[in-house]
Amino acid sequence: MVTFSHDLPEKDVSVWHGEGLIHVKDLTDAAGLYHHGRLFTHTTVNPGCSIGYHTHEHETEFYYIIRGEAVFNDNGTEVILHPGDIGATGFGQGHGLENRGTEPVEMIALIICE
Repeated sequence: MVTFSHDLPEKDVSVWHGEGLIHVKDLTDAAGLYHHGRLFTHTTVNPGCSIGYHTHEHETEFYYIIRGEAVFNDNGTEVILHPGDIGATGFGQGHGLENRGTEPVEMIALIICE
C-alpha cells in the first residue's frame, strides 16, 4: 500500500479539552492500520497549546517527539520529552501533553488496539 502526502487529510482540532487547537495530519485510518490500531497521525502542538489529560482502555497510545520540547503528563507526573523520546500510555493509564516552550512540538501519535 502507498499513501501520498497530498492525499492525507489535515485538520485543526481541540483535543480532550486541551488549550488551543492542535494541527493533525492523519497518516492513515483503521483500515490502513489493518484494524490493529485506530490512529496514526503527524501532530503539531503550537506554543501555549495542549492535549488534555485522558485515559486509554484496551489500547495504547504512543507519542514520538520529532521536534520541540513537550511536557508529558504521565499519570499525574510531568516529564519533559525531547526529540527522539517516546511517551506511552495504555491499559487504564492516563496522559496529556503541553507545549510550554516557544517552538512548535511535532510528534507522531499512534494508537494500537489490544
